[in-house]
Amino acid sequence: MASLRIGFMGTPDFALAALKALCASDHEVVVVYSQPPRPKGRGQKVQPSPVHAYAQEQGIPVLTPRSVKSPEALADFAGHDLDLAVVAAYGLILPAAILEAPKDGCLNIHASLLPRWRGASPIQQAIWAGDDETGISIMQMDEGLDTGPVIAERFVSITNKTTASTLHDSLAALGGEMIVEVMEELAQAGVLLSEPQDDTQKTYAPLLTKEDGRVDWTQSAQEIDRQVRALNPWPGVFCEHDGKRVKILEALPVDEQSDQPFGTILNREGDVSCSDGTLRLIKIQPLNAKAMDFTSAVNGGYIKIGECFS
Repeated sequence: MASLRIGFMGTPDFALAALKALCASDHEVVVVYSQPPRPKGRGQKVQPSPVHAYAQEQGIPVLTPRSVKSPEALADFAGHDLDLAVVAAYGLILPAAILEAPKDGCLNIHASLLPRWRGASPIQQAIWAGDDETGISIMQMDEGLDTGPVIAERFVSITNKTTASTLHDSLAALGGEMIVEVMEELAQAGVLLSEPQDDTQKTYAPLLTKEDGRVDWTQSAQEIDRQVRALNPWPGVFCEHDGKRVKILEALPVDEQSDQPFGTILNREGDVSCSDGTLRLIKIQPLNAKAMDFTSAVNGGYIKIGECFS
């Protein structure tokens, strides 16, 4: 089996699993592209992305251009003489000149079953929408937003316990396994078969904003529970009590109805009335306080039973 010359383009932890898998394969990762280092943490110290840091540890050249559309960036990319580029949560739109530069083009590792949940937040949207399953799609990239033909797909179940964090880790690992299998297929057969997407079935997963985390208590307990599981840690789910923001970190739907106004805090266990059922708040974080269980929040005077979350 011939060894392929691969370029890798990715930035966060989701992409790191695929880069590690490719580095452990029989193929050569000759260059890595990642987003530029940015300030992080309380001290706002500038740090490289997870992909950047790992590539450096492995001795792989890392490039961090703010754009890949300049003539210089395009020439640099073409100069690597790649068989293929693998893209995973890179964070930049790739122009046609980049997509066409490698001999076999660019493949994307996308965290959904395309054409469902094209876009920036497929993991979160699948949970939030109540999907029973999601997965990984390996697709041949074109100039559209996740519109290229699909080479490989594999399914992962979503349960009523699935969180964005657990699903992220499962899909990241699966993406690493699948991209190596696709590389081996290309190296042996010299070609990759693919199927065009059915555009009539497309849905979009837009970039999340902080406001997406605001709770609407007129929704059902099941809907708000999915929101909590989907949007932690980012952008986080919140409501307001006595004019102060309260983060909801963990919750559980309870199959009990209440005749109290929606958003009413019913008891010390953290039950809150919803349009259908009751949501039990397991762990919350009041403003300027650490995360705590609901009873501790009541004991600490952060929450008052009988009042309403807005």
